Amino acid sequence: MNIALPPPRERWRTAWTPGLTLLMVALALLATDALAHGVSDKDKAFIQSMSGVHVLPYMYLGAKHMVTGYDHLLFLVGVIFFLYRLRDVVRYVTLFAVGHSVTLLAGVLLNIHANPYVIDAIIGLSVVYKAFDNLGGFQRLFGFQPNPKAAVLVFGLFHGFGLATKIQELSFSRDGLLGNLVSFNVGVEIGQFIALSMILIVMTFWRQTRFFGQTAVAANGALMCAGFILIGYQLSGLAAG
Repeated sequence: MNIALPPPRERWRTAWTPGLTLLMVALALLATDALAHGVSDKDKAFIQSMSGVHVLPYMYLGAKHMVTGYDHLLFLVGVIFFLYRLRDVVRYVTLFAVGHSVTLLAGVLLNIHANPYVIDAIIGLSVVYKAFDNLGGFQRLFGFQPNPKAAVLVFGLFHGFGLATKIQELSFSRDGLLGNLVSFNVGVEIGQFIALSMILIVMTFWRQTRFFGQTAVAANGALMCAGFILIGYQLSGLAAG
C-alpha cells in the first residue's frame, strides 16, 4: 500500500523530527565496527574450532546475525510499513525468508562466489527500493507499480547470498556442513521473528497516533537515506579493494 501524502507544507512542518531521528539512528548503526553481514572474531574462532553437527550453537549464531543485521531490519521495516493485516505480514515475510534461505544454503553448499561488496551494495539498494516504493515513487515517476511480492522475494535472494559470501570466507569444517547450515538458517528465522515482533509492536503504537500519516513520509525518506549510505559504504570498500 502506498502512502497518501498530506499537503506539502503540513507534511514537512511535522515530519522532519522523526525523520531526522531515524536517520541519526541509521548513521549510528553504520558507525559501529560490526558490518551488516560481518562475523565477529570471537564467532569466527568458534566456527573454525568445531567439526560435526552443532545444532544449538549454530542456531544461536543465526539468530544473533538477524537481530544485529540492521540491513535486514531496515528492509523488513520498509516491507511491513503499510501492511496492516497480520496475514499480509506473514505472506511477505515468508517470501523474504524463502529467498534468504535458498541463497544462503545454495551459496555455501554449491560454493557459488560473488564479490561481497557488490552483493551488500545491492542489499542497500533493496532498502532504497522499498522506501521509494512506499512513497509511491514508481507510480508518480513511471506510471506503474512493480509487483511488491516479487520484489521482496528477489531481494530476499540477495540478502541470503550476502551472508553466504561471508560464511565462505571462513575456514570452517565441511564435516556436518549441511546440518550446521540448516541450524544456522533456523536461527536466522527465529531472530527474524523476534525482531519483527518488536518492530510490529512499535509500528502498531505509531499507527495509532494522529501524526502517523505525516511522520511516515519523513520515516521513509530517512529509510531511503540509510539505504544510500549502505550503498556508498559498500562501494567505497569495493573501490578501496
